[in-house]
Amino acid sequence: MSTDNQSVIVRDSYPICFVETVSDAQQQSITQLLDLLPADTLNLVENLNSTDSAEQRQPIIIKNMVDGRGLACPMPLLKTKVALREVAVGESLYVVATDPNSQADISAFCQQSQQTGTANPLLLLINQATAASSDKMLGTKTSTAVDTIYHFIITKTDSN
Repeated sequence: MSTDNQSVIVRDSYPICFVETVSDAQQQSITQLLDLLPADTLNLVENLNSTDSAEQRQPIIIKNMVDGRGLACPMPLLKTKVALREVAVGESLYVVATDPNSQADISAFCQQSQQTGTANPLLLLINQATAASSDKMLGTKTSTAVDTIYHFIITKTDSN
């Protein structure tokens, strides 16, 4: 896929592209959420691409985002399934959730797509939890709320 008309960010020397349909606000939100991930998270993707040189790295092309923060199980998974209908082969879906069950649900869903021989199996590139604090007051001036955010990047692959 060409990245001529796409916005590109480079994180940890790894290219991440957004398709034209991803709004500027959504791109900014995704970038801020990706910044929560540890510095070496995308280096793990290199091993999955099985290429030796940085020039041959395939960019992660993000088509859409599912924001499942604050949603209880099974809603993050259901929203992910619906959003994946619009993702083409080679494109990725970025998913964030705060429900701890979503980590097991989405991992199992992607693994099942590979084992059942579906036409376009799903590759779970990133499955990472981060802690994000917010400065919401919880009764005292020193209290802060900390939410665990589960990050997923799911890529639709070609079965051939």
